[in-house]
Amino acid sequence: MNKLFERITINPEVCSGQAKIRGMRITASFVLKLIASGMTNKEIIKSYPELEEEDLRQTIEYAAWLASEYQQPLAG
Repeated sequence: MNKLFERITINPEVCSGQAKIRGMRITASFVLKLIASGMTNKEIIKSYPELEEEDLRQTIEYAAWLASEYQQPLAG
């Protein structure tokens, strides 16, 4: 994976191969859902102290990279 995402790891044998934060069992999608729900970085880190600010930043960058790479029309 790109060095830009050194904190995002994927192991097909862990969490069904979903992207995780630094090999922990915290998925990138879970972190994105916390952010989307309106939690601040400070609130997320307080609730999940094993996470770091850089983890959150790279998760958002990873999601943006995925969105730019896989464009599909929205149903509507």
